[in-house]
Amino acid sequence: MKSLHTKLDEYAIKCDEIMLSEHLKALVEEAAKETPQLSCDELAIDGNTILLDVREPEEFASGYIEGKNVLTIPRGKLEFTAVDKIAKVYGEDAKIVTYCLKGPRGALAASQLKKMGFTNVSNLKGGLIAWLESGRNIKNYLGELKLVR
Repeated sequence: MKSLHTKLDEYAIKCDEIMLSEHLKALVEEAAKETPQLSCDELAIDGNTILLDVREPEEFASGYIEGKNVLTIPRGKLEFTAVDKIAKVYGEDAKIVTYCLKGPRGALAASQLKKMGFTNVSNLKGGLIAWLESGRNIKNYLGELKLVR
């Protein structure tokens, strides 16, 4: 059985290969300029912050950043479900911090949410990998997990 660390490393390599496309790189860079990119130290998890994990369900199941308001909406379904899951429940001015494994999907999601009318959106720069590498924990059905190198 592969460790969480091994699985994350393998997936990170796959993400890097996808990012080889110059067009995708340009889209991600543009999205990152359109919304604030928060470092792990800048992310204040409080009762008002919605942590929006935009990874796929199986990725979310492997571990997520714990908070009072944690939502998971895969990037591919964001435009179709954001109004029902976010705007109608929390309002368009809710403080939203998007994240994914390494940052690009989160940046694209944050940019798209702004275009949809959400006003207080930012992205966790470096995503879940940066979070873990900063010494912080994630949670899954087994409990709390911490990256050990």
